[in-house]
Amino acid sequence: MTLAKNIGFLVLAIWLILNGLIPLLHLSFSGIGVVMAGLSVAAGVLIAVGR
Repeated sequence: MTLAKNIGFLVLAIWLILNGLIPLLHLSFSGIGVVMAGLSVAAGVLIAVGR
């Protein structure tokens, strides 16, 4: 499997890692909700279209 075929799963993995680290490390900034929502939508769309 190549990176180009699995970009959706790569974005999903980044989202999952960040979703776990944010509360663990007490990370916060003003746009964190928007960033996480954007990553989740991007991962869902990329997986749905098969990229």
